Amino acid sequence: MHCDRRTFLAGLGAAALVRPPRAAEPSGRVDIHHHMFPPDYTAAIVARGQAPSPAWSPARSLEEMDRGGIATAVLSLSPPNVVFPDAAFARQLARTVNEYGAKMVKDYPGRFGLFAVLPFPDVDGSLHEIEYALDTLKADGIGLMTSYGGQWLGDAGFAPVWEELNRRKAVVYTHPLTPACCGNLKYGVPAADIEWATDTTRTVASLVFTGTAARFPEIRWIFSHGGGTMPFLLSRFLYEEKTMKEKDQRLPRGLMYELRKFYYDTAQANHPGALAALLKIVTPAQMLFGTDYPYRTAAEVISGLEAQQFAANDLRAIERDNARKLLPQLKA
Repeated sequence: MHCDRRTFLAGLGAAALVRPPRAAEPSGRVDIHHHMFPPDYTAAIVARGQAPSPAWSPARSLEEMDRGGIATAVLSLSPPNVVFPDAAFARQLARTVNEYGAKMVKDYPGRFGLFAVLPFPDVDGSLHEIEYALDTLKADGIGLMTSYGGQWLGDAGFAPVWEELNRRKAVVYTHPLTPACCGNLKYGVPAADIEWATDTTRTVASLVFTGTAARFPEIRWIFSHGGGTMPFLLSRFLYEEKTMKEKDQRLPRGLMYELRKFYYDTAQANHPGALAALLKIVTPAQMLFGTDYPYRTAAEVISGLEAQQFAANDLRAIERDNARKLLPQLKA
């Protein structure tokens, strides 16, 4: 996922190239998992010792979208996100990123949507940014990481944010990152390959077993990468449900009810094993087309979904219709 300095500088040069938007076909795909790297964001993370972002620009996104028959891509940040010890700086950078994304939506009508970033785990700052992002910028939803330090999204301290997003019936997209436990692994396989999928599973568990998902039923949750390892660990989740305390309060409708309400994207989860496991939990109505661009391509996802031999109406739902029902403003 990292790039060298030459590739990074080439990407910054490409960012200056603005390409006129092409008209999207009304039947085109909707990419729910598509990353952006605003220049100020890239500069901020490099200045703080993070690896530079991949080569990216709006033009590069549009080229990939056109190759993959993608009408609309919903923009979001990938790790490291805006998680910084300096809360004031995190608030400022979140605002900068969201305004950049909103400008892309405006500059390329119909081609982009936006999942706005919040300066989590700063609750007060997040509440302010929710108001600005959803009311002023008209973002399509909120984009969060699966954990912040040692706190997963079911943490009781985040309840004021969930209350507000539940009131708004907001869509909340989540993306994994390296959890606090696993930042210094030495065995050669990066945390993104293994621990990220596990962090998605951890945050699903935290939302379900703390009762957060049941208490805030109007939030529409999206989990990246087919729900991480959760579909493969379903029997363990069911055992936890069977033995948990306060089950009637935390899971009044049961574990499977909550898991089947969530949405799951296909980024890096479009191979036969992942799809088969996920389809034991949900129907195609809860699945969303996602590419993980620029780390992966639309071609990879398309070939994986085609190999699954979905019925035509189910494939159309995954690639387009489910996202447009969830985010009807994308039709505009």
